[in-house]
Amino acid sequence: MAIDVSTMTDDELRANFHAETSKLPWVDLEKHFARGVVFKVASGVDMIDVAIVMSRDDKDTLEQWIKEKKVSGADIEDAKKWHESSASLWTLVVVPWVLVQEVTKKLDS
Repeated sequence: MAIDVSTMTDDELRANFHAETSKLPWVDLEKHFARGVVFKVASGVDMIDVAIVMSRDDKDTLEQWIKEKKVSGADIEDAKKWHESSASLWTLVVVPWVLVQEVTKKLDS
């Protein structure tokens, strides 16, 4: 069921998107890559912030992030790397797009 983002605050959207974020194996995402709807979110960028900007159709912010390489369309090199490594990626759907972010391992200090 699609949500009406126009009636939601950013905090409500954040909570909703947080609940919908999950780790998925690349093999489950390849069909979306083939459709050209997978966007890669750079490490260190909050994927939920990107989802909010996309759901609000904030083109100016998204264009700036694309220029800064914080967000980009996944390319064939990404797909090959993820396929060869059997990667699992953080995933969030913002219809019609699928946001992905590489899982980073945090080391305990």
